[in-house]
Amino acid sequence: MGRPGSALDNAVIEAWHSTLTFELRALEQFATKTEARARVAAWIDEYNRERRHSACAMHSPVDYELGLRATDQPKPSAAA
Repeated sequence: MGRPGSALDNAVIEAWHSTLTFELRALEQFATKTEARARVAAWIDEYNRERRHSACAMHSPVDYELGLRATDQPKPSAAA
């Protein structure tokens, strides 16, 4: 994070918003705000559940987090 007002503070959300604009808003026309909201929500769901991200070792964010949780689980003791 940079100091207040630094462009670096917003870099991640600006990159994400650019992707949303390029992949959805530029390609589709929406008749109503309700339709647009539903379509953006569906796009975000696909983005998080199916799309692979290089920062997540080419897994979707959801799969990556589930994998982290699986490795954080305590292992059963041999004495039990």
